[in-house]
Amino acid sequence: MKMLVALLSLTLAFVSPTVRAAQPVDMLLVMAADVSRSVTEPKFRLQREGAAAAITHPDVVRAITSGPNRRIAICFVEWASANMQNVVIDWMVIGDGVSARLFGDRLIETPRSFAGSTSISAAIDFAVRQLERAPFVADRRVIDVSGDGNNIGGRLVTDARDDAVARNITINALVILTPIEEAFRPEHTNPPGGLEKYFQENVIGGPGAFTIVAENHGAFGRAMTKKLIQEIAGAPRNSLAAAD
Repeated sequence: MKMLVALLSLTLAFVSPTVRAAQPVDMLLVMAADVSRSVTEPKFRLQREGAAAAITHPDVVRAITSGPNRRIAICFVEWASANMQNVVIDWMVIGDGVSARLFGDRLIETPRSFAGSTSISAAIDFAVRQLERAPFVADRRVIDVSGDGNNIGGRLVTDARDDAVARNITINALVILTPIEEAFRPEHTNPPGGLEKYFQENVIGGPGAFTIVAENHGAFGRAMTKKLIQEIAGAPRNSLAAAD
């Protein structure tokens, strides 16, 4: 009996803490940022800086620390073509201003992953895989997709959305508008009915799913701040808008 206990203790010593007991958090959030070719370098910097500013915003940190576990876990990924997805910052717990600033600093310092076409469906599939391997547990699992165009690569985006929702995952979207005079491919960034309508009908899904609009890349940070507060608070609304 003593030998059995000793062997069990030895086995547990070599099992990672993740396997033994995953840490509880209030939400698992994958932030999936579009870095396709339509996102020029100046627009890319606005996105990265805006995301970092949003995560460290006092109101966002306050929302994070208001939940039962007083923390959430975030994974930040970038995506473009169907074969282009990258984890920029792997799963990290945010539970105070210090950890939020560390996340934001790492985001600013990390180089752009690539530039390519636009496959929202592959981005959703990739984000789902990150949620499935997360070393934390939460009742709420959310994918936060930001993008400035419709899906033009990979499988049907509605199929990817439906598969994610079937796994009890919510998909929200930050829709970045492009003025028609600045659009390189107007049919991509300005589809019939508007880009927000496209995301509402084809991309978002799950309990309380919503969209928020950034009127341009310059408004990205303000829109993301509102969006994170809304996501973390978990109070559903159909649509939010950020002023230019």
